Amino acid sequence: MEPKYCKESRVVHTDLVLPNDTNNHNTLFGGVLMKRIDGVASISAKRHCRAEVVTASTDSVDFLEPILPTDSICIETFVTWTGRTSMEVFAKVITEDLLSGKRRIAATAFLTFVALDENGKPVAVPEVIPETPEEQKLHETGDQRALVRKNRRAESKKLAQFITTQKPWE
Repeated sequence: MEPKYCKESRVVHTDLVLPNDTNNHNTLFGGVLMKRIDGVASISAKRHCRAEVVTASTDSVDFLEPILPTDSICIETFVTWTGRTSMEVFAKVITEDLLSGKRRIAATAFLTFVALDENGKPVAVPEVIPETPEEQKLHETGDQRALVRKNRRAESKKLAQFITTQKPWE
């Protein structure tokens, strides 16, 4: 399987902040942004592996700046690191005040997707080749994030097993 450049999976999606997307603080609901990030990131993952994908985890979403109704939202995603069947996708949310033109990074996120075959079973994915300084930095630190994900998942499984055996709902 041939490796692919990060740029081959890059997706840029720009959208408006509409009134029904805002909360009582007159900023974009965090959940609305998370849904948009997941959708755009899934396209990056599919472009990279050319297969169906499923979201395995959202490692983090860091809300750095409020997103206002006068802003547009540009979500840029690309594959930064790959395992055997999984892909890490980085998302960067850039807002632009449409009245002033001022841009700022409002959020960043890391998501993990698993590639699936036609039977819904995990399938191997191509390696990723970083080119830009941003891509290289994210790729170099991908192993560390993968280890954190693996450990966190193991802890989550232990907790789920414990909760299941307690059966507080009975």
